[in-house]
Amino acid sequence: MGKDIREDISWAKINTDVLKSLESPRPLYWVIVGVALLMFLGGVSLEAYQYRQGMGVANLNNPHVWGLFIATFIFWIGMSHSGTLLSAILHLMHADWRKPIYRFAEAMTTFSLMTAGLFVMVHLGRLWQFYYSLPYPNERGLWPNFQSPLLWDAMAIFTYLSSSVIFLFIGMIPDLAICRDHLHPGWRKKLYTVLALGWEGTDRQWRNFRVTYLTVACYLIPLAVSVHSIVASDFAMSQQPGWHVTSFPPYFVAGALYSGCAAIITLFIILRYVFKFEEYMTLPILKKTARLTFAIAMVWTYLNAIEFASVWYSHDQASKDVLIQKATGPYAFAWWGMIICGSVVPLALAFKKVQTNIPMLFSVSLLLNLGMWLERWMIVAPTFSHGYYPWTWDHDQWPSFVQWGMVFASFGWFTLLFMIFCKVFPSVSMYEVKEMVYHRSLASKMGGKGGH
Repeated sequence: MGKDIREDISWAKINTDVLKSLESPRPLYWVIVGVALLMFLGGVSLEAYQYRQGMGVANLNNPHVWGLFIATFIFWIGMSHSGTLLSAILHLMHADWRKPIYRFAEAMTTFSLMTAGLFVMVHLGRLWQFYYSLPYPNERGLWPNFQSPLLWDAMAIFTYLSSSVIFLFIGMIPDLAICRDHLHPGWRKKLYTVLALGWEGTDRQWRNFRVTYLTVACYLIPLAVSVHSIVASDFAMSQQPGWHVTSFPPYFVAGALYSGCAAIITLFIILRYVFKFEEYMTLPILKKTARLTFAIAMVWTYLNAIEFASVWYSHDQASKDVLIQKATGPYAFAWWGMIICGSVVPLALAFKKVQTNIPMLFSVSLLLNLGMWLERWMIVAPTFSHGYYPWTWDHDQWPSFVQWGMVFASFGWFTLLFMIFCKVFPSVSMYEVKEMVYHRSLASKMGGKGGH
């Protein structure tokens, strides 16, 4: 398999390769951007239609008051957690193999949160009243309802988004200075000059940079766990059957790491080809990411089994009925799809041949994220359609084309933002890859890992 990155690669070549990716990616880049833009514009037209006609066109009605909007909101919130959380954890563990890939993982976090926030506003119906979810005294002298999950979600998204952007930006400062010093005059150079904050690479700047980055990483780890625990509390704090489960917070955190790792594999493979990063996003790094994904998948499967067992052996007949309804009712295809894609498919990652087979890994990562999206749908839909009172049961109401269209548009919106970021900013950390190469070459000269 070889090592993660060649030890003899020069620092000048690292600069050249990464800066070249900002100028001339492969033609597939423009195809991806074009398709993503069309998907997003389709969602904008559907939102305009919903705005004119009312929320009825989305088929949101009692008891299905959340539908795909909130299920997909949870999916994007979950995907956002893995990038920054894993980057921070691996940074504290001094895992060198994270260095070529952490930048795009942190960007994935930022744009996933921006996508999740759209669904909260879309679900409101009256988009212009989104400020009612913010904690401030309004003109009527009333504070928003702090018992509302809507307020919890708004505060969690804002806190995590702002912190993730700060973490991403701080880590980019040395690279922005490299871009500033090597690119020709133009709008890019002006942008990098402003964002580099006068970075000159002095000893004092490096020491302050290290301390700041480490401090923010330590802050983000408990923040990320608490944010998704808050999202889990949207459900666990209620009395609805299938939701009032004490294992929901750790279950949601594990699911967030799971879907995020699967998305990292997908984006890893795409960026590796589109931006010609084969020398930096290497197969050994992909192999380690696949192994990490497998481990988290097994944790998620275990927590899933605990939830099923706690419901099955409890005395809550309503929750037991919802569980049976998931496996045998109208949503059975989605529930079994979740089990197969989320718990059976990841077993393929235990095999070494799969861990370095790029087409197979790409297919597996897509199936894993499909399973995680189905899992979010299985949290929302069955409980609403089969609650405590039989006269509220409704198994025949399905999401309309408006809901489905906006879900697809969200993937276009995320892809568009992510690809624009990778075209404007370096998606591989140049200074950390240089550190990685230096440490490994030093260790090799000293005859082992002691030099590192």
